[in-house]
Amino acid sequence: MNVAVIGAAGRMGAAVCEAVTGSSDLELVAAVDPAWAAGRDAGSGAELPGVAVESGDIACVAEAGAVVAVDFTVAAAALESAAWCAANGVNMVIGTTGLGEAGLGRLSELFPPDGALGCVIAANFAIGAVLMMRFAEMASPWFDTAEIIELHHDAKVDAPSGTALATAERMAAASQEWSPDPTEAEVLGGARGGRGPSGIRIHSVRMRGMVAHQEVLLGTSGQTLTIRHDSIDRGSFMPGVLAAVRFVVSRPGVTVGLEPVLFR
Repeated sequence: MNVAVIGAAGRMGAAVCEAVTGSSDLELVAAVDPAWAAGRDAGSGAELPGVAVESGDIACVAEAGAVVAVDFTVAAAALESAAWCAANGVNMVIGTTGLGEAGLGRLSELFPPDGALGCVIAANFAIGAVLMMRFAEMASPWFDTAEIIELHHDAKVDAPSGTALATAERMAAASQEWSPDPTEAEVLGGARGGRGPSGIRIHSVRMRGMVAHQEVLLGTSGQTLTIRHDSIDRGSFMPGVLAAVRFVVSRPGVTVGLEPVLFR
């Protein structure tokens, strides 16, 4: 199956290029990024013969015969790419975060469930992170308090992470009975983090040397539970990305999260 990568000059985009190239059933036919000069190889200098690379010209995605485009860019650019892909018959896998409800609504318009094209959007493609969210959801009805700490590399521009927000949403849906925050005064503004769904506090850390990490802390009388996932290398996301690429061609409409891909 022919695959294109949008945002291929970034670290995640380059990793996707290499993962697709190393797959026996997928072929990388286009790598696109405005940051590149035309003709430069993708994948952080890896040899990718036969790949069409255009400096910011998404038209090469269709010209190269891509069936699926994988997008790891920023929210505004991803929505523009989605509109182009929907108009040109290309399925999408989106790993870009920060789209919000309005962005998801727009994707649903571009990729309707009764249409011919599919779009998978996931905040996190690490299979362990998907399991972490499910475990946190399962544990929530049994605990009174919870907080989330997410830690990412220093190049991540949005906070909190899409994974942290998705985790909090699932926990809030699983239990409506959370104890109120006892804090009456913040000596330092923001010390208690941001208020997520159901008041679940989310704390964001941005630090060099990290990739993607998250802790979910749950507490009740006499006990605490910590659920943690660590991605120590971007390779941790690639099995999930490739699974989504193979899945999206058979599922019209928008699929949110990696769980429907993994647990059919």
